Amino acid sequence: MHHRLKMFLGEAPVDTAPAPGMTVTLREISAVLADAVASRRTWLQDFADDPIQIPNDLYDVLVAYRRLRKSA
Repeated sequence: MHHRLKMFLGEAPVDTAPAPGMTVTLREISAVLADAVASRRTWLQDFADDPIQIPNDLYDVLVAYRRLRKSA
């Protein structure tokens, strides 16, 4: 029988880390995403409903930009 050992630091076990993810800058992904949108890459649809986290100030800018684009 194989036993899995867990390391405990304080009250929470170490293996309760948040879901895996990556932290990247907008600069790192913006050109790739813009090209994929312009080229209508189908792989974008695979991620279309995936949640992402962005800073509040970037969200505010995006909302304002979307409003400006609609009125133009």
